Parts: sequence; C-alpha cells; structure tokens
Amino acid sequence: MKTHLVIPCFREATRLPHFLPGLCAAMAKLGGLTVQVVDDGSGENETEATRKIVEDLRSSHPALSPLLALPHNLGKGGAVYAGWDSAPSDVEWLAFVDADGSISAREVIRVGETALSSPTSQAFFASRVKMLGRKVDRVFKRHLMGRIYATLVSELLRIPVYDSQCGLKIVPAAAYRQIRDRLTLSGFAFDVDLLVQLLRIGIQVQEVPIDWHEVPGGTIQLVRDSLRMARDVWTLRRTL
Repeated sequence: MKTHLVIPCFREATRLPHFLPGLCAAMAKLGGLTVQVVDDGSGENETEATRKIVEDLRSSHPALSPLLALPHNLGKGGAVYAGWDSAPSDVEWLAFVDADGSISAREVIRVGETALSSPTSQAFFASRVKMLGRKVDRVFKRHLMGRIYATLVSELLRIPVYDSQCGLKIVPAAAYRQIRDRLTLSGFAFDVDLLVQLLRIGIQVQEVPIDWHEVPGGTIQLVRDSLRMARDVWTLRRTL
C-alpha cells in the first residue's frame, strides 16, 4: 500500500541528520513509500541547511522527495498538512513523524506495519504509555504537562485518549481528504483537531504504545506552548 510520510521541521538542521538517514534506510523495507521533509519557515540559513541534508540523501534514497520549503511559519500542523496536501494522488495512507529522533526508525516501521496490515477505516496514533513492555524516557516536567493536557482534552472534548500529542500518526488518505476543510488548528494542538474530525466521520483511532527517548534541543517552551494548546482545545470545544 502506498504511503506518504511527512517530517515537519522547524529549525531542525542540527537534529535531522541524526535521524533521517536511518529512517530512509529503514522505511525502504515497507515499499510504496514517499518521504517528504517540510521546512516550516525556519529562515534562510536553516532552510538551506535542511535542503542540503535532504539533497545529499536523495541519490541513495529515491523515495525521499525534494525539500518542501514553506515561505512562512505555519505551525507544526500547517507543515504536516502542507506535506500531506502534496502527496501523490494514489497514496492510501498519510503519516508524519517528528524530526528529532525521539521515535526511532524501528518504531516507525513497527507502527507502519501495523497500519498497512489494517483496513483503511482505522487511524493509528503512537502513544507514550508504558504498556506491553514499552520504554518511555521523558523529562518529568514534560510528562506532567502532557498528563495535564491529556486530562484537559478528555474532560473538555469527552475523548478518552491517553496521549494525543505523540509525534507519529498514520491516517487513511481518503479520510484526511474528507475532513481537510474542517481542520482549523495548525499549531501544536492540531493533533486534537485531527483526532476529533476523524472520530466524527467514523474512523476508529487506535493508540499504539511505542518506545520513546527524549532528545534535547527542541524549540517548545513548556508554559507558553501549553497555554496556547489549552486555548486551542477550548476553541475547538466551542465548535462541537
């Protein structure tokens, strides 16, 4: 089954080289795959550095598409959706994974194989939950903020989800195209909007426990971005 995997990047030229080569090599085993790195308006120097990383790999990894460079910062969700919107028309699955390498190529493959062997009436959200022998190495304050946010999502939206924000998701392409015009959030809370809209059209969303190892160097500011995400969830609640 054909799959289009997007890697959204905002100032990730330092961390991406440690993740992308191994991911491309591993993903070749799945077949029928295209990989699209999307630079989310990182600035001229960062964008060109990211472009060079991608171009240096393309000769040995033909499934890797040229860099999609956005002229302005759209937010993580905006970058993911720009990548999905650029997917070949015949793909059956759309996916994204964070660029930092917190989710290993091995785990991306494992979740991908689960999705590709399942009907396209389901979507798969990776989850940082210590179940089924999975190992989650996460800074405590990030874990705490994640649990507070998950509780907020569950209470305000009445969705029993453990981890809506983990950076690996795989959704049926047909379902995404059906809900595309309804997706209004493009920041870090876009995952919740995506989840809500998928559930609205009857897509079953499965949380898949994964191994996760925190990699330092991200641009997220916990208090500021948590407040923004809470605001976005409240905004989404008012539309239901």
